[in-house]
Amino acid sequence: MKAGTGDILKWFYPGIGIKRWVGLSAFGVILLLLGTADLRSEEFWLIQFLDAVIVTSGIIILILGVKRLMRSFINLLVPASRGTELIDILYQKKQLSRGPRIVTIGGGTGLSVLLSGLKNHTSNISAVVTVADNGGSSGRLRQQFDVLPPGDIRNCLVALADAPTLMRDLFQFRFDGNSEFSGHSFGNLFLTVMTRLTGDFEKAIKETSKVLALRGQVIPSTLGDVTLVAHYTDGSIVSGEEQIPKAKKPISKVSLSPEEPLATPDALKAIKEAQIIVLGPGSLYTSIIPNLLIKEISQAIAESEAIKVYVCNVMTQPGETDGYSVSDHIKALLKHSNEQILDYCVVNNGEVPGGVLKRYSRDNSLLVVNDRKKIENLGYRVVEEDFSMIQDGAIRHDAEKLAKIILSFIEEI
Repeated sequence: MKAGTGDILKWFYPGIGIKRWVGLSAFGVILLLLGTADLRSEEFWLIQFLDAVIVTSGIIILILGVKRLMRSFINLLVPASRGTELIDILYQKKQLSRGPRIVTIGGGTGLSVLLSGLKNHTSNISAVVTVADNGGSSGRLRQQFDVLPPGDIRNCLVALADAPTLMRDLFQFRFDGNSEFSGHSFGNLFLTVMTRLTGDFEKAIKETSKVLALRGQVIPSTLGDVTLVAHYTDGSIVSGEEQIPKAKKPISKVSLSPEEPLATPDALKAIKEAQIIVLGPGSLYTSIIPNLLIKEISQAIAESEAIKVYVCNVMTQPGETDGYSVSDHIKALLKHSNEQILDYCVVNNGEVPGGVLKRYSRDNSLLVVNDRKKIENLGYRVVEEDFSMIQDGAIRHDAEKLAKIILSFIEEI
């Protein structure tokens, strides 16, 4: 449908900051027309000189006007870009769009840290995230409003956001006190409301992605209302992601209820087109494996020609991976999927201060032992790098270091 005269005139409303630059650009065009008109005479060098000055001035004014006009559009549509040179914005967008196609699979804080590092190097990121969470704010919203748990999705959305810091902080803001909102994050509530408005959790994520100006996309692994079930070595069974570590018993396997949920088409498409697929970092049984239990996803990963990388956690997780070595983590992944889901395993070899390790040991959390020979005997290559950091006395993944390690695999393609 063609825009009417009224629609065009709206661009010239007061206060938008566009009219002056349109006028300046028009003035530059007029000077160009005047300077290039057939007013020159070979007998009058002064006229030739004036024509040259007019043409040069017209070019400079036109470039300035167009540049300022584009800057006005960008500032209106992307407020976070204020104060940034236009050429820098265009260069960054272009470079990021040329970055490798990377799919990350998991959930929780580990995955969001990796995403926050990767987004500085590529915008071709697809985060495939578990929706099996039943604890905290996500669990309450899931029960009260019959929506899929938004917590892990929210963390990944914020990690990939190119929106202003205040907007990211808003989505992570958590209500306290004794109100009905106590314990809920604003982002979880926002996603819940968007789901109710659109009637579709997947559409709610896409609309929220626009609000946060994502460098990439966040995709739920399934839209099925699934519950994670743990089967322990003593034969007992516990349902619910939040309850699984609390049993503090060795896990034999985990499963989903109902079984065999359908994968989202966007997740399968992203995996098929990926150049690098990353599993983790994150909780083995409650963040990574729930995605692999969806058979279509495991099969798509196995059939993919991408480089497949598993990032092993630095420390064991109480009630989930007590006493696990790196090879034990890998065996658990294979047990719940198949042997073709991995090529490499990235293991941290950075030193952790003794005082920090001692504090972790009080909670029965220990360094994951790197049994490299066993991993290689399983048929996988080991990459040892320092990607840990100490922050507020806790061991964290260094987002930038980890991103560079993942990006280095592009050389293998």
